[in-house]
Amino acid sequence: MSGSPVDASIETVVLRVILQLVVIMGAARIAGNLFRRMGQPAVCGEIAGGLILGPSLFGRFFPGAFQTVFHASVGNTFSILSQVGLVLLMFLIGLEFDFGHLSDNRRTALSVSVTGIIAPFALGFGLGAWMHGAMALHGSWLNFSLFMAAAMSITAIPTLGRIMMELNLNRTRIGSLTISAAALDDASGWIILALVTAVVRSTFDPRHVAVMVGGVVVYGLAMVLGLRPVLVRLFQAHLGRNGGDLSLNGQAVLLMLVFLSAAATNLLGIFSIFGAFMLGAILYDQAELRAAVNKRLQDFVTVFFLPIFFTYTGLRTDIGAMGGAELWLFCGLVLVAAVAGKFGGCTLAARWSGIAPRESAMIGVMMNTRALMELIVINIGYDLGILPKSVFFMLVFMAVVTTYMTTPVLRRLMRGSEVWKDYQESVFAARHERA
Repeated sequence: MSGSPVDASIETVVLRVILQLVVIMGAARIAGNLFRRMGQPAVCGEIAGGLILGPSLFGRFFPGAFQTVFHASVGNTFSILSQVGLVLLMFLIGLEFDFGHLSDNRRTALSVSVTGIIAPFALGFGLGAWMHGAMALHGSWLNFSLFMAAAMSITAIPTLGRIMMELNLNRTRIGSLTISAAALDDASGWIILALVTAVVRSTFDPRHVAVMVGGVVVYGLAMVLGLRPVLVRLFQAHLGRNGGDLSLNGQAVLLMLVFLSAAATNLLGIFSIFGAFMLGAILYDQAELRAAVNKRLQDFVTVFFLPIFFTYTGLRTDIGAMGGAELWLFCGLVLVAAVAGKFGGCTLAARWSGIAPRESAMIGVMMNTRALMELIVINIGYDLGILPKSVFFMLVFMAVVTTYMTTPVLRRLMRGSEVWKDYQESVFAARHERA
């Protein structure tokens, strides 16, 4: 009934959501443009915008406004919105990459991926075991160590993908090899994370694990061998009838497929976003479809959905939890272990596979990009009660630094490499290299 208390309550929630959206999108765009002027991709600024809106800065200096804008009553709404946005973004990332080069580089991608899991996992586990005792943390040291190891092992495919697109590396041999290794890395990482979560919840069952792995294999084969040929014919015919554009019905069907694929991997236990990426990846060579999808979805997902997740993480990141020099020392050790395991391990694996030194280092630094996926993992750890606020901050700090270092290091390494010509053709290079 109009004017009832229920209606008034709903309107209050809607007003708070609208206010938050305005603040979040505005902060993301301002920070993104500022970081671009500083020679960083816009995504790095969007991450910074989300962290600035958290309690460390906005909440500390403007507590009244912070409480008004980020009212606790709408926290669940933004959590769901952020996850839906990640599903759509992962589909776009999968659609953007050319995996044709892998016919010549399967062994290298596998080698880089395996090393990119094992090395940081081992360093993270050892560091976590030591930190648990040194910081006198509560709870199981094994659970904490396992989660630290899993967090160290993740590569952020969405963030890496956006960086590579801005630098025009996404369809090069090195770019394709790296994103393929990162995809394998993340698939393994999510399985590891599922196992770790099962151990933490004391529900570990080898039979359940075997069923989950088997289900993932069956799902992958069904997507590549069964669904791909059908979708290729379906969308080629649809685009032909509509002048290369997606109709409303075509867009609805595509979105339903994205969400169904995401639901399938969610049910298999490796999280929804991998299913969305897989659907995009099996259609990577459909250039006309890719152009039509980007025209409809890419800008909206980037502007609307992604900043919500970065802000959601920023609201949990509080520099006030880092009291004392000892905690900052632990923070430095977390960063060193993360870079040594991922950047060092993947660079060496690429060199052992015959990739030139400069290109190997490029692969290493790109695999070291953690931001988005890392933030997802550590939010899970926080929700499970494994990570205290101080360690949550350390891992966010590590995720941000390993992401912010990617573009400056890549710009130095690309000179004289096989991708230099591709990079020079990018809008990013035209803006910054001449300057």
